[in-house]
Amino acid sequence: MKEGTLLHRLSLSVAPWLVAWLVRAWFGTCRITVHGLEHRRSTLDAGRKVVASFWHYTFVFVFYQLRRESATVMVSASRDGEYIARLAEEFGFSTARGSRNNRGAQALKDLLKLAAAGESTAIVADGSQGPPRIAQPGAILLASRTGVPVLPVMWSASRYLAFRSWDRTAIPKPFARVDFYYGEPLYVPADLRGAGIEEYRKKLEDRLNELYDRAWRRHGRTGH
Repeated sequence: MKEGTLLHRLSLSVAPWLVAWLVRAWFGTCRITVHGLEHRRSTLDAGRKVVASFWHYTFVFVFYQLRRESATVMVSASRDGEYIARLAEEFGFSTARGSRNNRGAQALKDLLKLAAAGESTAIVADGSQGPPRIAQPGAILLASRTGVPVLPVMWSASRYLAFRSWDRTAIPKPFARVDFYYGEPLYVPADLRGAGIEEYRKKLEDRLNELYDRAWRRHGRTGH
């Protein structure tokens, strides 16, 4: 066995567990206020399944905040995506991943089966490579084929760290004030095609960006 392969497997076993442990301790110091509970009550609390949708920059705190929910998360099939998948699993989520050759097509098919069977699912709206805050059509396709509403979620913080990634992935600093938002569910007509998919893709993008602006204005910022 090559040394690089061994180290990679070891890091996959240890790093996600360690990050999840640190995240629980770190975010446990934050003061979290939840907004939009009426949208949660009309969906999750009422026993209705959803497609949770959020911008990529939010994913670490979203995993933490929604850790008590049962859902399958669509994760990139890339090498880096393996770490994100393992982290999601540390917080109790299942993951769906396409083959490297087939990208997300197989993962989306897997999510369609799960959603049709009554499972909640989650998709990063701007995908694994961006552009940031530009919605891709996956969540709309999933909602249209299954009748499950898309539930936008977002967070902002009084103090945070942003990494030098394409989306500026962010995490709240210890003891920060964090505002977590459930947005208005987006109900998508059945069997959309072509222009209809684009129309609702743009509606989701606008809804997420409106929520993003509202969340960061609470802390006197235009964004992260």
